[in-house]
Amino acid sequence: MKKVVNNAKEAIADIQDDMTLMLGGFGLSGIPENCINALVEKGIKGLTCISNNAGVDDFGLGLLLRKHQIKKMISSYVGENKEFERQMLSGELEVELNPQGTLAERIRAGGTGIPAFFVPAGYGTEVAEGKEVRIFDGKPHILEHALKADFAIIKAWKGDKAGNIIFRHTANNFNQAMGMAGKITIAEVEELVEIGDLDPNQIHLPGVFVQRIFQGVNYEKRIEFETTRD
Repeated sequence: MKKVVNNAKEAIADIQDDMTLMLGGFGLSGIPENCINALVEKGIKGLTCISNNAGVDDFGLGLLLRKHQIKKMISSYVGENKEFERQMLSGELEVELNPQGTLAERIRAGGTGIPAFFVPAGYGTEVAEGKEVRIFDGKPHILEHALKADFAIIKAWKGDKAGNIIFRHTANNFNQAMGMAGKITIAEVEELVEIGDLDPNQIHLPGVFVQRIFQGVNYEKRIEFETTRD
């Protein structure tokens, strides 16, 4: 099976309106910049996006929000995006907020075939509304369901032509788990190498989970906040 595609535009060509997408990254670290830009250019609408956060106003998922291409966000932290806040408060955007650990586990469960699990986080808050509650060891837990997506779009440091992936440091974040939870996983990498060039002991995501891979270009790798001393 040939997995290598030429660019982001080719990789996302069959993503359609109203699909559910997972997009890797934490803050602006490890986000699939090329694919996000291609989605903006394609102009598809009605997306449900699963991501730890929603980028910033002029970068990352913020670009899709600005053009009203997202109808629902399933996220954890979204405090750095004023347009996200505006759309949520005005009712333009449906939002499902999760404790960060719960979001990570819902994604991991989706990739490993676990349909649901109980967790104490969120009990007694809006997070628990409408969810089943059970007591374990004298403590209430709420039922959370696994998350899956039509497409998981991730970004990595290195990959080979068989789809084996290596992430670099904290840019692993949600990328690895999401790579297992998409029906189709698209990986954009900074460096694409031949099969056999990667040390098998260093691979974080085996190629069996990746259907498309390409070498990205022109990464900005923005820093959300930078604080320095005089």
